[in-house]
Amino acid sequence: MDGARTENPGELINKSLEEENYRALVYDTALSTFLAVVVYVVVKVSIDRIRQWRARISVLIVGSGPVGLTAALVAVRSGKVLKLTVLDERYRTALLCRPQQIALDPRSVRFLLGLGVDFDNMEGCWHNDHFFTKIGVFQEYLLSILEQKKQKVDIKVHLGTKFSEEYLRRIPCGQWPRVIVVADGSCGESCSVLGISSDYIVESCHAYGANATIERLDQRQVPTPEIKAHSLYFDLSAYGVDVLKEPRGSSHATAKPGFHLKIYGTFRNRYMALACTANDSKMVRFLRHTTNSSIMKNIFHQSFNAYKTDIEPRLSELTLHRMQCSRKLFEIMLSHRRVNAAYIEGDNVAVTVEGEAARVLNFDTGCGVNLGMRGLEALGTFIYRTATALDQNDVFEALAAKIQHSKQVAETFRQTGLASTMLE
Repeated sequence: MDGARTENPGELINKSLEEENYRALVYDTALSTFLAVVVYVVVKVSIDRIRQWRARISVLIVGSGPVGLTAALVAVRSGKVLKLTVLDERYRTALLCRPQQIALDPRSVRFLLGLGVDFDNMEGCWHNDHFFTKIGVFQEYLLSILEQKKQKVDIKVHLGTKFSEEYLRRIPCGQWPRVIVVADGSCGESCSVLGISSDYIVESCHAYGANATIERLDQRQVPTPEIKAHSLYFDLSAYGVDVLKEPRGSSHATAKPGFHLKIYGTFRNRYMALACTANDSKMVRFLRHTTNSSIMKNIFHQSFNAYKTDIEPRLSELTLHRMQCSRKLFEIMLSHRRVNAAYIEGDNVAVTVEGEAARVLNFDTGCGVNLGMRGLEALGTFIYRTATALDQNDVFEALAAKIQHSKQVAETFRQTGLASTMLE
């Protein structure tokens, strides 16, 4: 023999068995680890889903106008609200006796139907798929729905209570609402109480307009369909304006400024809106810069008598004093908040601003409530995402989506909103 060591067959068998056992152990360990990871993921997902399903938060809504009360209904319908508080500094009588009329367009009607609003049980009238009712009637109906929802959600409506720093100081530590919805109108002060910037972005709607109001105490206070008239032209030759004699070479020599008129409101509180697309014609320039307030008053006077309903009385020289109107045409502008949502880090509160507190037009079309409803279309998702947020980043993502939606609402109205409410 050359001295080489020959392995024993028994040792080879033992070594093979050891390798086989080692591979089996590695496989069992890998399989166990994989199963443990799978079980962990399944359990975690299940727990997260259960937590999200059971997640409930407290919501505070400041303002009980049409937008504020609709926001309250949206919050309840989200299924994620444990406690809902509605504040308004006005008392119930002042809130529900408001005589102004609102017009809900088809999109707002569909939105409210989705929230369970039954228009058959609300005083009002239909015309061209629009629903017309008084603000007080609409608010009273929404308050009655919230009263019915108290069986499932802890709802408290505090009328005659002002939202202020004093009110916030009275909230016990750790019991702040998770979401605050500010809907206290264009003159509200809630945003300043919360430290939200009052800066507005003001943008043109590329149109000019004027408004008028008529109050007649002897007329009925019932909802009435709106009246529209288009392509109107006014004879202002008595004031030295002749649109047929534009200077030769003017780009508007053959152009006439077609005006659009809307008459709306109840017979007792009648409102008129007059608008035209932005142009530099002689007539528009004159009506924009005139210092003679009687000119616009005469235009509204003649327009009302020409297009009013047959059953309401005409305006005469004796009753003309009941009408108040714009002194001249003005540029129609949309103002919307630069900051319409915020996060209060120390108290873990998400804030969103809605309705005229977020965006407001300097021109009354009788359909302003619909602009507020557009903003509420994303509120339910915002409340759901905030309630089920796992961390602060999830809340920031919900806020970012709400901010983007609010900006889109403002831009869409600025581009097409006036056309759909007045010019078509």
